[in-house]
Amino acid sequence: MSTIYQIVNVEGAIVRNGYYLLVIRGSGENHAAGMLSLVGGKVEGKGNIANILEDTLRREIQEEIGVEISDTIYVHSNAFMISEDKPVVNVVFLCRLDQGEPSIHDSHEVAEIRWLTANEILTNPDTPDWTRDSIRRAEKMRNMLGW
Repeated sequence: MSTIYQIVNVEGAIVRNGYYLLVIRGSGENHAAGMLSLVGGKVEGKGNIANILEDTLRREIQEEIGVEISDTIYVHSNAFMISEDKPVVNVVFLCRLDQGEPSIHDSHEVAEIRWLTANEILTNPDTPDWTRDSIRRAEKMRNMLGW
């Protein structure tokens, strides 16, 4: 019997002045290429690491679009399958843009960067259902926090 390991992924619902920073995933992405998405990536690390989810989120956002975030607040988690043998646990955080202007660092990962309102994301035909769900939840949290 083989062991199937979960991939752990983190994503940031990055907000600034009521707008969310989303990307169109690049053609080099195995999952959801060409779709509107939150920014994030896979957790990597071995051993005892404190705050691994938040640290991974900061690293992935810096690597992909070159900005720093603050105020990471847990929004929700879900699970899905990339393929029959690749289960993923996805964790979404609401966060604020802290420093920098977003730019594409690798066009295979990120094809385009967009600042959109929650309503624009929810009504955009390029938004997959899972991103809509994350934005609905993040927007509820953002409003509760008064951001």
